[in-house]
Amino acid sequence: MVRPLDTSPEAWALVNEGIRKMSPAERVGRAVALTILAHSVALAKIRKRHPDEDERTHRLRLAARYLDPATMVAAFGWRQ
Repeated sequence: MVRPLDTSPEAWALVNEGIRKMSPAERVGRAVALTILAHSVALAKIRKRHPDEDERTHRLRLAARYLDPATMVAAFGWRQ
């Protein structure tokens, strides 16, 4: 992994050491937790921008961030 510009080499070494000490299951758990957090933040932004839409539409907008338009239409019959 590339060290972020706002992180010192010493701090980055500690991060990498912590990651190396994790079991594969712990790494997957952290990845899942971070993905859930990212989706929650994205949904909050979508809800703020589109307050009059229902939850299904909010979730479709979230999915559209990850899926191409053709897949959105094929899977959900939804165009943005």
